[in-house]
Amino acid sequence: MVESLAQQVPAAYVRDILEVAARCGVTADALLAGLPITVEALAIPATRVPIPLCAEIVARAERLTKSPALAIQVGMQMRLSTHGFLGFAAMTSSTVRDALDLAVRFAGTRTTALGLTLAVEGSTASLAIEERAPLGRLREFALLSVMVGLWRIGEALTGRVVDGVAHCDFTPAGPIAGILLATGRIRFGQPENRMVFDATLLDRPLVTADPLATQLARGECERELATVADAGLLGQVRAAITTRSDGVRSLAEVARELHLSTRTIKRKLADHGTTFTAIVEQVRRQRALLLLSDRALSIGEVASRLGYSELPNFSRAFRKWTGMTPAAYRARHPGEQ
Repeated sequence: MVESLAQQVPAAYVRDILEVAARCGVTADALLAGLPITVEALAIPATRVPIPLCAEIVARAERLTKSPALAIQVGMQMRLSTHGFLGFAAMTSSTVRDALDLAVRFAGTRTTALGLTLAVEGSTASLAIEERAPLGRLREFALLSVMVGLWRIGEALTGRVVDGVAHCDFTPAGPIAGILLATGRIRFGQPENRMVFDATLLDRPLVTADPLATQLARGECERELATVADAGLLGQVRAAITTRSDGVRSLAEVARELHLSTRTIKRKLADHGTTFTAIVEQVRRQRALLLLSDRALSIGEVASRLGYSELPNFSRAFRKWTGMTPAAYRARHPGEQ
């Protein structure tokens, strides 16, 4: 069921936490003592761990290792094999764009608690990491480790340094904030959680490309996705919405493309705890942040590209999304990538 999968993560992600803790001298037995999970269960690929239980394991690991940067360490530990067939499909893709397209489409095979959205405007691209189910106290750890992990994997796959900046809508407590800020590759207190980079990166070839292997792995991903009720629907709706360059498509247009009734789409989105209007707002917000980074565009031109016929309407919407006007956002982010 969608709800149960959204509240769980694959055991492979918990094993990464145990490995990092072990290098800090904390045993798996110490981390799992008294908890309803065993090392043996975590070794089974099909095992999934409830998010509250994962949060408790993380809290223990942070306390016992006394490491202020556990999320960074776990992110650096992340391997493509951690992501199952999805990781193998991404690893054997031809380009970064192909790998990210697969990650966006099949993220639901790992968990529906987090989703990915790729957006490109002009010379700038962003990969948004969306919380689609409540992560509770696991939220900051999960988002930071995923961002670090994706960056590390990207550099491993391309064999080159991947430039860009990570944006977080929170500021972590303790020394980890200073550790991350010192890298110059992360900003806190931003409108959304995303990785922003030069769009030319999308065409960078992968050193492990293997088209035949990708085809086989993609087939396995399709089979896994089919077992998760409507896991890919949110991504399909987002993709259909953004096929217009002068705004977004209507619910009726999206329904026709997906061969579903508008009523069915509304019902299925409600099962995921969202609405068509909410997805449209997310798409517009993500595009707005990218378009505003292009100083060659006036704010009026940005509004027009997003489908707003009146600039005040765009300004009101942007203030609702970010707490500031488009002009104030630009002033606060000079030279933003």
